[in-house]
Amino acid sequence: MEKSRLEIKVGLFVFICLALLGVLMVQFSKGTSLFRGTYNVNLHTENVGGLKTQAAVLLAGVQVGSVQKIDLAPDGRSVTIQLQIYKNFPIYHDAKFVIEQAGFLGDQFVSIIPTTNNPPALADGAEVECQKPFNLQQVARDAAGFIQRIDETAKKLDASVTDLRSQVLNAQTLSSFGTSITNMKMFTEQALDTIKDINAIVNTNGAQVGFAVSNAVVFSEGLTHLANSAQSVLDSNSVTISTATKNIAETTETFKRLAENLQAGKGLAGTILQNPELATNVQAIAANLAVTSSNLNRLGLWGILWSHKTSVGDTNRANATKQK
Repeated sequence: MEKSRLEIKVGLFVFICLALLGVLMVQFSKGTSLFRGTYNVNLHTENVGGLKTQAAVLLAGVQVGSVQKIDLAPDGRSVTIQLQIYKNFPIYHDAKFVIEQAGFLGDQFVSIIPTTNNPPALADGAEVECQKPFNLQQVARDAAGFIQRIDETAKKLDASVTDLRSQVLNAQTLSSFGTSITNMKMFTEQALDTIKDINAIVNTNGAQVGFAVSNAVVFSEGLTHLANSAQSVLDSNSVTISTATKNIAETTETFKRLAENLQAGKGLAGTILQNPELATNVQAIAANLAVTSSNLNRLGLWGILWSHKTSVGDTNRANATKQK
């Protein structure tokens, strides 16, 4: 009897110890406490990285819950993370959820970043979006690809430099470049000498240059005055000039009509031009007038009359001889 009572006491003691041990383990583990109320928040993200269940949920560095469950979507493209948050820590709807890592190789956890804390607070079963964690391996792969592209670019640059040396920076090109530099130096020296000579001429003939400039100014003023005078003349005689221009135009039109009449054979001149016989007679008359004019200039009027009288006498004697 005493033995069975002792066994009962020992069993009860072991049970109480195990219960206390379980409570302590739950209390100091990453899970939630059995004596605190919680509510659930469902996070949706593309990748959870190395996040595991029972991972801590921190708000401003203080643990306010834990990760209860992680479920993969049927299509395998998204993940749902179920959080258990203590009821005495309200999380507002504008808060940000980020999966972070403790240190460089530490465990991952869910970090809640509050913003303005505008109500309402998240209720039990709320659905929110979560930023995916920083993936060091993906960054390393991207860095490897970036380094590879840099290496390819460096090879292309090296090839370009080689081509530049072989085609542009060869001995002939460098010699021509050196010659060009020498010629440029000589040209610069000559230009400097020329500038010095011009400066010396200007300094020596400063008075003459000033006088020439003054004369140029006076001449320019005279031209301006002449232009003003011409403008005033044009302004004051614009009516007369317009009348003269109109008269010239009318005269031109008259000459044009005369030319057209001559071309059409109208009038005396037109008739002479259109009739070949009359034109020949006019030309003969003009030739005789020219001869007569020449004789008048050479012999005078009495000389012509005497010559005509002698010519008539000779003609009469010749006719009398023929009659005999």
